[in-house]
Amino acid sequence: MPEIPAMQAVVDVLRSEGVTTAFGCPGAAILPLYKALEQDGTIEHLVVRHEEGATHMADGWARTTGGVGVAIGTSGPAGTNMITGLYTAMADSVPIICVTGQAVSTKLHQEAFQAVDIVEIARPVTKWAVQIKEAAQAPWIFREAFRVARSGRPGPVLIDIPLDVARQRIPWDATIDAPLPVAAVEPHQPRVERALDLLLAAERPLILAGGGVILANASDALLALAEYLNVPVQVTLMGKGAIPENHRLFAGMTGIQTHQRYGNASFLESDFVLAVGARFGDRHTGQLDVYRGDRVFVHVDVEPTQIGRVFGPDLGVVSDARLFLEALLAAARRRDAGRPAGAWPARVAELRRTLTRPLDLPGVPIKPHRVFKEINETFGPETYFVTAIGLYQIWSGQFQETFLPRHYQVCGQAGPLGWEIPAAIGVKKARPDAEVVGVVGDYSFQFLVEELAVAAQYDVPFVLVMLNNEYLGLIRHAERGYDMNYQVDIHYDQVGSDNVKIMEAYGCSGRRVTEPDDIRGALDWARKEAERTSRPVLVEVMIEREADIAGGVRIDQITEPEPVPHPGMLSS
Repeated sequence: MPEIPAMQAVVDVLRSEGVTTAFGCPGAAILPLYKALEQDGTIEHLVVRHEEGATHMADGWARTTGGVGVAIGTSGPAGTNMITGLYTAMADSVPIICVTGQAVSTKLHQEAFQAVDIVEIARPVTKWAVQIKEAAQAPWIFREAFRVARSGRPGPVLIDIPLDVARQRIPWDATIDAPLPVAAVEPHQPRVERALDLLLAAERPLILAGGGVILANASDALLALAEYLNVPVQVTLMGKGAIPENHRLFAGMTGIQTHQRYGNASFLESDFVLAVGARFGDRHTGQLDVYRGDRVFVHVDVEPTQIGRVFGPDLGVVSDARLFLEALLAAARRRDAGRPAGAWPARVAELRRTLTRPLDLPGVPIKPHRVFKEINETFGPETYFVTAIGLYQIWSGQFQETFLPRHYQVCGQAGPLGWEIPAAIGVKKARPDAEVVGVVGDYSFQFLVEELAVAAQYDVPFVLVMLNNEYLGLIRHAERGYDMNYQVDIHYDQVGSDNVKIMEAYGCSGRRVTEPDDIRGALDWARKEAERTSRPVLVEVMIEREADIAGGVRIDQITEPEPVPHPGMLSS
């Protein structure tokens, strides 16, 4: 077998595992891998301005394609800069691989320049963190990394490569190599049958589709089951897009932040919940005694330790989401259990029609609701959206309509500020012909704003819609519980930072909007400008500074900041 550079074998593995684009920043300790990338020439590489940005780009790419994203950095601070991205991917079950260079093996105990034990640092926020000790291990460790990242509950892996190891040659023949198989997690049939028993016994059942439905590409199986049994479907924030929001069985979202009024109402009236690929996150459940109630819960998850983590369900099923939904539908058909739409789906439809929040709010300063009305009416169902954390994420979850899986992407659990710009780059590189839109806040925008330079350099166009209230709005909201309004006002001069000029400094474009009737025109301009320039374009909407969210701590007691229709269903 011929000997080749170990890093060329690594590139062979990357290519065969479906990696078409990598995001990273070269440095002395990782140059052997970059040399192999240069010589191979089949994997596109984008030079980032910060290694955290690389991880979020890989994250956005992975969420969009369903593949494994790759981020690369050198030794020392490159790896520590990647920790936030690893945590984000771990929290949201996103398969990425971060590759770091390392000082030579003989110097690791001598506090050499930029030598840090990144494996130990990364271990709590990865599925696997490993340092390659022998060059001959390199391709096999990468093969295993892809298998681990994809298996069960997907997640991130970190691979650290000492420079002396990376420089070596190894015997390798790519023509006889292939990805390692990923075992399917199939449901145990008796538990499928029991789940069906419980569902058919319910009078007011709901299916709750979490992010696991998206990850398992199970949306079509979800719809087939829901339509056959005529069971209304709710989604979690990570599950948005699992069912089109204009579907007759869509029952909204339950939560204490990201939710709809009709979502909470239909959940409270339900007597059975089939939760598939959902974690029961605290922003979804609120106080558990109210959420749990007397409902019967069946919890389906690919990761066994997720079942019972928040509360004990009446039945737990360990399974891939798609395989479970397909097995449940097959069991229902064997029993001829299909049923026509009855009183319960009609009741959910009535709640959806009556328990709404107005979006077409006039006046200056602009209400955030109005921004999402214009977004919904401007962009089509094929548009990919990304959003991060803050009041604008909550408004987006409450008001933004989503129709397709993988088209609404949010860093739901870790919530790192700055995620949107690099994530949008990753999404656009994954789907070059698609329209990509980032919904951002004025504070989050500046956390990784330097990645605009990456988009400009490599001609990666997308639209950014900024809701600018010149506040740390979500923290201002939380500070009410402490009777304070401290260090959350970021207004200065006339309008604070000139975000349009920031865009222009990076060679991009932007426009500020202060009147609600100008939002639509600005969005239309931005779409055309992004296409014309092949670069990011910003629409900065100056909204009401102390605009608030509908929220609370219990799903049956939500405080509404705006007047809403009140047909007597729930106290507001």
